[in-house]
Amino acid sequence: MKRSTPLLLAAALAGSTLSAVPASADPADPAVPAAAVRYEAESALIHQGAVESNHAGFTGTGFVNYDNAAGSHVEFTVDSAATTSTTLALRFANGTTANRPLDITVNGQLVADDLAFGSTGSWTGWRTTNVTAELKAGTNTVRLTSAGAAGGPNLDSLTVGEDSSTADWSVAMVESTTARYSPSAIGGWSYPVGLYLYGQYLVYQRTHDARYLSYIKSYVDRFVDSGGNIGQSFNNLDSMQAGRLLNILHHETGQARYQKAAKKIRDRLTTYPRTSDGGFWHSTSDSRRSQLWADGVYMVNPFLVEYGKEFGDSAYTSNEATRQLAVYGSHLQVANGLLRHAWDESRDASWSDPGTGLAPEHWCRAIGWYSMAIVNVLDAVPAGHPRRAQLLTVLRKLAAGIEHYQDPATGRWFQVVDKGAQADNWTETSCSSMFTFALSRSAQQGYVDAHYAQVAQRGYQGVLEKISTGGDGLTNLTDISIGTNVGNYGYYINRDRKTNDFHGLGAFLIMNEQLRAR
Repeated sequence: MKRSTPLLLAAALAGSTLSAVPASADPADPAVPAAAVRYEAESALIHQGAVESNHAGFTGTGFVNYDNAAGSHVEFTVDSAATTSTTLALRFANGTTANRPLDITVNGQLVADDLAFGSTGSWTGWRTTNVTAELKAGTNTVRLTSAGAAGGPNLDSLTVGEDSSTADWSVAMVESTTARYSPSAIGGWSYPVGLYLYGQYLVYQRTHDARYLSYIKSYVDRFVDSGGNIGQSFNNLDSMQAGRLLNILHHETGQARYQKAAKKIRDRLTTYPRTSDGGFWHSTSDSRRSQLWADGVYMVNPFLVEYGKEFGDSAYTSNEATRQLAVYGSHLQVANGLLRHAWDESRDASWSDPGTGLAPEHWCRAIGWYSMAIVNVLDAVPAGHPRRAQLLTVLRKLAAGIEHYQDPATGRWFQVVDKGAQADNWTETSCSSMFTFALSRSAQQGYVDAHYAQVAQRGYQGVLEKISTGGDGLTNLTDISIGTNVGNYGYYINRDRKTNDFHGLGAFLIMNEQLRAR
């Protein structure tokens, strides 16, 4: 991106504030998605049908299984702020080979006669069919009635508003998040906030909305003074991730203070402790001594290659970043292509296998961090770099493993990636976004076979199922694991599943900016 002049930037950033996307947003504005609201079928009025939960992949707490009878129906009560033509998105599954048509009425008026709901391949193969209908201002009834003796399909939900595949969810998410948090209240200097704000910067690059950059600058300026001093010791890799924002702000403003602050991270790496083969420890603390965590490659290496490009230091940064990915990959990647969460050279950690030093499980977000980092670095380093072939081999094995363990029902990936068959495992949104981004970008760049673009599309549709607009007009992204240590299967499965956690918001924006136009 061309660097802004200080005068133009000052004008662009002056007085910028952010507000939420209103529930009554103008649908004619292409930058603002209509307020899509999801209604779960299990909460509707059901006539000749039952709420069940025996087929995976549904949203909410279950789905409606229509009785095998013509006239069985599900009726939703839908509120509309104004008389408007809108999209009704019906999520369903049909595990038979026969069509199970429905008649759709709105306020007693037929809007779709004998609408086809064909086979989805299995009862866990959820799909969406859209109908356009007019709602009146106030309360509306939307009834879905089986048109044949076999009844209707299994019905999961009705979403009213713009289809998730066309909505600008990136803009909606940035508007929503910045409405919830001011730059001073979003949190301290941390990698989850840094990840989210990096995603917000990608949205700024596309939309050129100066408010988005102003917000990032206001956040960073809490920690970097006019002389470029930053009160961070950088004694762990996590603390370095938000350094990407320093590179960005130097690029956008030309202000030397951001370079000085970023150089503190660059210089810290000179003395930062390493394993015997050169891998950066996850942290300098005693509890992390001699450990490589897959998470760590994303915390430092994208920053490094971007630092090198911005400040003319690419000879060092390309070599260091590729070295780190190669060392980490050599220890963490196993035969199935996936990475274990961590490796302990000392074998002292409680989770460390005494023979291999490896952690016991494939935690999804740790693998997601690595997948995004290796793509970022391959994008940045010269085509002839001597480690490029090695990294491509790692990436291709990883992509095959990721594809193999994709959940066929939802398109997403499980918290413990290779154990999706266990009943208590669950699909996690942040890693699903990370894998989707990495596969899509890798296919686009020719790093992996072109068919991975379709794997990414399935992942993308699966993640879109986890975002919706609430009654307050703000977006909600669900099923995001909170920050996580290294542990066993039970530890990962029992982590809290949050809504709007920054791990998920940032990963979603990175994914959505890659996939939304594809």
